[in-house]
Amino acid sequence: MKLPKLRPVRELKLLNQDELADKAGVSRGTIQRLEAGYDARLPTVRKLAAALGVEPSELVEGASGN
Repeated sequence: MKLPKLRPVRELKLLNQDELADKAGVSRGTIQRLEAGYDARLPTVRKLAAALGVEPSELVEGASGN
C-alpha cells in the first residue's frame, strides 16, 4: 500500500528520516523508498504509525481524514 501522507506526518512531528527509522525499528532506506512512492507492507505501516503516534489509516493512500 502507498503511504503518501508519511512525509507530511513525519515533518509535522519534527522528525527526520533517521529519527523515524530508529523509532520505528526500520531502516532509513525503507523510509526513503516509502516516501518515494514504493508500496509498504502492513507490519511496516503499523510500526511507522506507532512511532509517529497516529493510526495506520492516517498514513495510507485513499484513507479518509487529514
